Amino acid sequence: MTLYIFTFALGAVIGSFLNVCIYRMPRGLSVVRPSSRCPSCGAPIKFYDNIPLLSYMMLMGRCRTCRAKLSARYPLVEFLNAALYVIVLNRSGFDSPLVLLVYCIFVSALVVIFFIDIDYQIIPDVITLPGIVLAVALGSTILPDPFFRTDLLGWKSSLAGFLAGGGSFYLIAVLGKAILKKDAMGGGDIKMMAMVGGLLGWKGVILTTFMGSLFGSVIGVALILLKGREWGSRIPFGPYLAVGALTSLFWGQDIMMWYLPDGAIILP
Repeated sequence: MTLYIFTFALGAVIGSFLNVCIYRMPRGLSVVRPSSRCPSCGAPIKFYDNIPLLSYMMLMGRCRTCRAKLSARYPLVEFLNAALYVIVLNRSGFDSPLVLLVYCIFVSALVVIFFIDIDYQIIPDVITLPGIVLAVALGSTILPDPFFRTDLLGWKSSLAGFLAGGGSFYLIAVLGKAILKKDAMGGGDIKMMAMVGGLLGWKGVILTTFMGSLFGSVIGVALILLKGREWGSRIPFGPYLAVGALTSLFWGQDIMMWYLPDGAIILP
């Protein structure tokens, strides 16, 4: 229990930093300097007002200096990242701290992508490009197959995932542009899926794409019915892919076992 509490607390602290990344990355600002400030009055936030989750509640969601209302997204991101870290620990165990670290970094990257793409409909290259290199390198050497956890993913599955993720989405972008005469897939989505494929393998690409499309369809139809969004209006796909990737990472093996006949062989 102590380990889970520590993991949750660490996730919340990292989540506080993710809020900085979400706000500053799309604006081309440094995520290191200056220190955190109130978005309304610009006053520096004291360390005792920057305690994840607790400070927001103690301040009742307002800046101490100007009393402007602070976005509820701040504690949401902190809690979400903390909860995801706990799930990573629960699903992966502590047998390999390095694997645990890699997965925690991965889910944090997905959290940042989720919220930036919602706000700006972009996925920063500063996340995906280094992420592709690290995903293939680590997926080829130390990471387990999320669909068959007793085996390593291996370079073949990692490379196949990289090619399947980036290649299939690039093909969708090219064909969509030719047929629909407009962008059907953003470059950020292509690079994101190349990263996801390198880390989760080709099976992860299939499930991530399926789950992302499912979530996107359900939410898209709901927005059309409830908020009057037009058919064909642009909806960022990155958030749904992020949810699909998390589903593949945490429950890929369980989902596969639901549909896999008894005695069937799982391909590497």
